[in-house]
Amino acid sequence: MYLRFLLTGSLTLVALSMGCAAFSGESVRTSSLAEERLFLDSELLPQGIAIGDVSSERALLWLRTDGPACVRVEWAPLSLWETASKLATAVAPVPSTAFIATTAETDYTLTVPLERLRPSTSYRYHVSIGPVEPANKKTYAKLAARGEFTTLPDDTTSAIVTFAWSGDLGGQGRCRRGVGGYPIFDVIPRQNPDFFLFLGDTIYSDHVCPSPPNEPGADFKATTLQTYRLRHRYQRGAEALQRFLRTVPTYVIWDDHEVKNNFAGPFEEQMPAGRQALREYWPIASPAEDPHRMYRRVRYGAELELFLLDVRQYRSRNADLDGPDKTMLGSAQLKWLLDGLHASTATWKVIVTSVPLSISKGGDSSVPGNDGWAGGEDGTGFERERQVIVDAILNHKIENVVFLSGDVHWAEANAYDLDQDGLIDFHEYIAGPLSAATGRFSPTRDGLHPTQLFRGSSYHNFGLARVTKDAFEVTMVDEAGEKRFSHRVPAREGRKK
Repeated sequence: MYLRFLLTGSLTLVALSMGCAAFSGESVRTSSLAEERLFLDSELLPQGIAIGDVSSERALLWLRTDGPACVRVEWAPLSLWETASKLATAVAPVPSTAFIATTAETDYTLTVPLERLRPSTSYRYHVSIGPVEPANKKTYAKLAARGEFTTLPDDTTSAIVTFAWSGDLGGQGRCRRGVGGYPIFDVIPRQNPDFFLFLGDTIYSDHVCPSPPNEPGADFKATTLQTYRLRHRYQRGAEALQRFLRTVPTYVIWDDHEVKNNFAGPFEEQMPAGRQALREYWPIASPAEDPHRMYRRVRYGAELELFLLDVRQYRSRNADLDGPDKTMLGSAQLKWLLDGLHASTATWKVIVTSVPLSISKGGDSSVPGNDGWAGGEDGTGFERERQVIVDAILNHKIENVVFLSGDVHWAEANAYDLDQDGLIDFHEYIAGPLSAATGRFSPTRDGLHPTQLFRGSSYHNFGLARVTKDAFEVTMVDEAGEKRFSHRVPAREGRKK
């Protein structure tokens, strides 16, 4: 742990060890509060920075340098930084990492945990970067980035939350256009979301982005670790996405195009490389005992609990006939989901799955079989496991369940009455694409007795949810900021009889 004292008129960086950094000789003048809020040196951090997987006690900060470098991150409550600017006195020291070297082993990316945070508190962080020097030589570090984020409320605090979700970025030749790259990422922040759920297809590794009309750098298909990295790096060159990730905390899950179309993890030899590149380029929290695990829970106050699923890493082959041995989640993840739903004390339980519940997604000659939860005439799909989940919701009378999904490249809303008693058991909302070809509608299958509330295509889009103890409100918004559909679900106080 390093300490940085905020002093009158200047901020002096002091390191106490040899190696990556011994001393930073730069003294940075404190500036006005407005100037201090956000800053990025794009030469030092060409792909920007990102804050992800924020909880009530922890956050992850992601960055990438353009070669070997020494990085240090400092963070403290915003009020502490503001006190340093307003008062002509020293204030308490702030926590900091040691200087950490970025290396070719992780493509010079770095994910830094910011820990021991307070719930519902705004924090500011500073990122300093210097060259790698011999152990007996001092390193001169420079301020490279400054930003802010707010931790989530704890599970006893009632709080209103607004968040956005979508997926599918840069597919079917709809890649970076111009400096901004993906303009929808300038539209989403205008809705003032507290966070963003990225529901997979963060890259389209198996699609080519021709230039022109796209920015150069992605006119190839990725099949190796290095080429997967290049495709992620290409995405992060979009300035609109960089601005977005600096200001909106993001939670990422993957779908298929991070590796290849419709892949099934245990049987796909390219999966380890695609997974490594994804983990290098996105801040995703995993338990130390299972570093590849990406399914996780996010608790936002008393009202909201998110269950982020990994529907790729553990699945059976799509071509296998559906039955008791076929799985999309794997036994451990399925148990985790069912136990979590049953134990949750949140008003709203939101299951985040990159593939939708009731839309058949048939494969092709290279990867046959249905890729989503819904089956088809060929007997494939994952309806048996889907039924295990919905039976648990019904049998345990778990109220206020919502499914969020993407993947099909159109927006949709469905209400499900599983036992056909006239009472809706849960809703599903589908959003996307962010930037890809819009989808051609395919039928919604009847197995879960859905009522279709909305379908909309021909435009890029995202979903926006506003969650309170009283209601779950959803709005579908297009790339121009126009609201295409709105729906409100009142909360049920008791268990369904």
